[in-house]
Parts: sequence; structure tokens; C-alpha cells
Amino acid sequence: MNRRDFLKITGILAIGAASHQTAMILLSSEVKGDQAKKKRWAMAISFSACVKREGCRDCIDNCHLIHNVPEFTDNKDKIQWIWSSHYESVFGEQTNMFTKGMLKNLSILCLCNHCENPPCVKVCPTKATWKNKDGIIMIDYHRCIGCRYCMAACPYDARSFNWKDPKPFIKEINRDFPTRAKGVVEKCNFCEERITQGLLPACVEACPEKALTFGDLNDPESDISRLLKTRFSIQRKPHLGTDPKVFYLF
Repeated sequence: MNRRDFLKITGILAIGAASHQTAMILLSSEVKGDQAKKKRWAMAISFSACVKREGCRDCIDNCHLIHNVPEFTDNKDKIQWIWSSHYESVFGEQTNMFTKGMLKNLSILCLCNHCENPPCVKVCPTKATWKNKDGIIMIDYHRCIGCRYCMAACPYDARSFNWKDPKPFIKEINRDFPTRAKGVVEKCNFCEERITQGLLPACVEACPEKALTFGDLNDPESDISRLLKTRFSIQRKPHLGTDPKVFYLF
């Protein structure tokens, strides 16, 4: 190879490398821009506000009404998207001999935590459960084969299984949301079908004490971002590394 041909080839290679580098920079900028636009939905629940009205079930009733959650007479068949449980059963690993007496009768609102690292998604053999671009953990009822691997993997008991046809146990069917079938798992979906329309989740909308705050963690000016910056909060079982997106405020 003579000197002229050598310089010609190296010049072409240099131009190609520069073009590739430019393309990678532009692609990186686009990815960063897309990430900046993405929303990351989360919910904050205030202990003090939630217990103001003893026995209040407005958030639970509204959620279950909108999402066609059946009311089975036998407790073993119970389906729940959002429910209340005792403090010790929810935060058992975060209690001590001094807090138990103060909090033992406190009812804690529970729901799917829509984890950043959801173990339920990893074990689903049919990919019926997945995390969407906004971080919400979804279920495709048609792809669910009822293996219940996701239920075993969820550390928050946030999923329910339909042991029988739920339709006869729904008082008034909401035609705007799909009913499930026997042998299908279901759970809270953060009201994905409502927030895409610019509406608040059903539980947040129904709460008379405004104990529930919902919003985008990627927006520093959102109500939930401001709240979490100014209030002390805890999450359920943080040691598991699931990074829940439901925060409890003191």
C-alpha cells in the first residue's frame, strides 16, 4: 500500500469514527431527554390524617366500586385492592417495645407498592404482570394463567386470587372497567386508567381528610415531591430492596 492510499483509508475511518461518536452523543441526549419527561407515580399516606375518622372506609369503598372488586361472603375468597391492617402486621420489623403500645390499635392503609424493583414481575412465566413506563405494576388479565407465582413473590400480600367467578358477587358492575374471571390474579393498579385521563386515583379522590397524596416523583414541584422533602416518611420492608413507591408519613 502506498502512502496516498494509506492516508485515504485512515481519513475515511476517522470520519466514520467521528460520525459514530456524534450519533452516540445525540442518542444519549435523546435518552436523557426522554427520561426527564417520564413520570414516576407514587403515593403518600399520612398516619395522623388517616385515623381522624374512626372506621372510615371511603377510599376502600370507592376503589372497589370503580374497579368491580367482588364482595365474597366467605372470608377465604376475599379480593382486596386496598385494605386496612394493624400497624404491627404492616411494620412489624420496624417496631420496638416502646412503639407497640402507642401504635398497636392503629389501622394502616395497604395497597400494591408499585415497586421500583418488583419481584412479582420477575417470576411471572407469561409476562402477564409488568412495569409500565410510568412505574405502575400492571396485570394483563387475559395472559394470567393463575399460577400465583406473583402472589408468592410479593412481600406485601398485595395480590388476590379469584377462586370462583367474581361477577355474581359484584353489586353494581362498572362497564368502564373490565371484570375478571375465575383463576385470575388481581390487585391495585394505581388507577392507571384514571390518571391517563388526568384524574386522581379513586382512593385519593374519595378521602375526606386528604390523607392520601398522589403525584409524580420526577417533578420536583409536585405535591408529593414537596411533601416528602418536608415530612419524615417510612416504607414497608425497605430492607428487601424493592424500593416501594408508597410512603407513610408521620
